[in-house]
Amino acid sequence: MYRRSPVTKTDSIGRASAFLASGTIVSRILGFVKLIVLAGVIGQVGQSTNAFAVANQLPNTIYVIVAGGVLTAVLVPQIVRASLHADGGTAYINKLLTLALVILAATTVAATALAPVLTLLYGSNMKPESLALATAFAFWCLPQIFFYGLYTVLGEVLNARKSFGPFTWVPVLNNVVAIAGLLIFSGLYGADPNGARSATEFTPAMIAVLAGSATLGVVLQAVVLFYFWHRIGLRFRPDFRFRGVGLGVAGRMASWTFGMLLLTTLAGIVETRVVTLAGDSDASVAALNTAWLIFMLPHSVITVSVATAYFTRMSEHASVGKLALVRTDASSAIRGTTLIIMLASAVIAVCAYPFARVFVAPYDQVQSIGNVIIAYVLGLVAFCVLFVVQRTFYALGDTRTPFFFTLFQVVLVIAGVLACALLPSAWIAAGVALTVTVSGILQALLAAWLLRGRLGGIDGRRILRSLATYAVAAVPAILAGVLLLLALGGVREAGFALSGKLPAVLSMIVIGLAMSAVYFGLLLILRTAELRVFVDPLVARIRRR
Repeated sequence: MYRRSPVTKTDSIGRASAFLASGTIVSRILGFVKLIVLAGVIGQVGQSTNAFAVANQLPNTIYVIVAGGVLTAVLVPQIVRASLHADGGTAYINKLLTLALVILAATTVAATALAPVLTLLYGSNMKPESLALATAFAFWCLPQIFFYGLYTVLGEVLNARKSFGPFTWVPVLNNVVAIAGLLIFSGLYGADPNGARSATEFTPAMIAVLAGSATLGVVLQAVVLFYFWHRIGLRFRPDFRFRGVGLGVAGRMASWTFGMLLLTTLAGIVETRVVTLAGDSDASVAALNTAWLIFMLPHSVITVSVATAYFTRMSEHASVGKLALVRTDASSAIRGTTLIIMLASAVIAVCAYPFARVFVAPYDQVQSIGNVIIAYVLGLVAFCVLFVVQRTFYALGDTRTPFFFTLFQVVLVIAGVLACALLPSAWIAAGVALTVTVSGILQALLAAWLLRGRLGGIDGRRILRSLATYAVAAVPAILAGVLLLLALGGVREAGFALSGKLPAVLSMIVIGLAMSAVYFGLLLILRTAELRVFVDPLVARIRRR
């Protein structure tokens, strides 16, 4: 008689992880669709494009500074612990959520009232008409702060109650609404893919449709989570009796994280102010934002997923003083993530121009945005190594050391970015991106050295041997990719790969598949141990079937 195999805890965690990862992937894909539509509607260069880019990044920046660190480092852990109370933590959660909403509401009101000041802080080098448009956009965008925070708190409560899906999947709704808003804007006012529309051409109605639809997506992303609260039996009742919430100790622990956020924000302000010195037809704020999202795609899907799984294990081992196992986990996480990230870096660098062609059409814009993508992606491997090292410090309960190696990087970034102001305007954005890359590589080296001292070693020889092996396999893959890129006309204005969005996507697929075949084929020939970790279970499953 057939008997169903029992579902183990590992299996259920694996399925939950896969479900969460699928939500992240779908959301990221729709995010890129939104970015492509945005580029088709208002372009990637120009006065109005950069004005919207500056305004739309303000709520994210302020949320991360004021609320993001507090919610993540203080309130969220409290929510998780509160779920263990006899009442499931309902009373405690109501207090925490009320406190969070009060903080968020006060921050949102203050930031919106200060929209002209905040916009000037980032865009003082913009032309007066562009700055005025950015301020108008900011009034519509800054209310997003409150709803970003609401989404975070409601979602973390659901996660604590083992309802994982909504938190990951509702951003899909945000992207759908934003895309719909862009299409409505295009239908009402026409598309401007080359960014030729001046800032003075925007009417109040145009501003409301473009920025208002972006904010509406964030609002719905947060509010819809109340429905899922209702489904699992939670009800929110405001409770202003904050005594006993216990934020004192946790707040002190979060202070270093908060300081780190301030440092990175300062660097971001300097980057934005310098890059706005570029001409209206040059890559600027919007181009940097697009290139950074491309840079972050493999990191978000691969590094974050792998490192998050290892982070739990490292925290468990660190809590009982098993530093040797922490060292082993960190080494495994670095070697496992960089195996794929090395290939991703190579493919994105080779396909930078076709990638840029998906967003813009004029060849000079393709070149400028493609150069920014290349400048960023050169630091992707180091960025992922840094992410793992930073999480290892967090597992050890150390937020102080990451503050200091972040300070080191911020000093380098500010000095380098200010020097980029002396570059020709067409190269300022690429120079800023390259500065971020170089400083990030040096930061990763410093962080690894500090972690080595903390753990008494980080398995450095094994990590370097693996990275060297990946690099050896990447070189022939890059050569194959470049030959295909040249054959497909990926560096010529009239070439097939740059003749349209679809040819660009098809070219990237062909180049990516060819480079992957060469890369993984060489790693198999070299009998790379890290690759066998992925391949052996797959081969075993195929044989069983």
